[in-house]
Amino acid sequence: MSQVDTSLFRPELVFFDFEATDEWDFFAKMSDTLKEKGYVRDSWHDAICAREKSFPTGLQFEKIGVAIPHVDPENIVKPYIAIIKPKAPIDFAPMADMVDHPVHTELIINLGLLAHAEDQVAVLQAMMGIFMDEEATAEIMSQDTPEGIIDAIAKRC
Repeated sequence: MSQVDTSLFRPELVFFDFEATDEWDFFAKMSDTLKEKGYVRDSWHDAICAREKSFPTGLQFEKIGVAIPHVDPENIVKPYIAIIKPKAPIDFAPMADMVDHPVHTELIINLGLLAHAEDQVAVLQAMMGIFMDEEATAEIMSQDTPEGIIDAIAKRC
């Protein structure tokens, strides 16, 4: 049984070669993009920055650094999962101090879920499981189209 509603992956929310100087610049640019597309409220930017400061989301896996930032449902207009493959790695603080240095993220999965906290945890766990698999990670990172990267992730959810 899938823990992830794969209908939340949409080609319009897959970004390749995204440029940002750091995680805060990333959130500012994503806020503008997501608001323009009607996915988030004006409160999203401040809320995600505050959450990231308290609960960092950088995860260092064997072959890749990934960030899975998310925010409380009241900041979301309609649910989504955005996939961002930055032009150059963006440093995120590590989740739960798992490592003692910034995580150089090569992929960012931004969750915009309206579900209860338990469902958000299930999605986070599913995403973490995917990136613990080196073969899955290699397939995902080799994709160069929105549909390709969505398919590579969704088939593992």
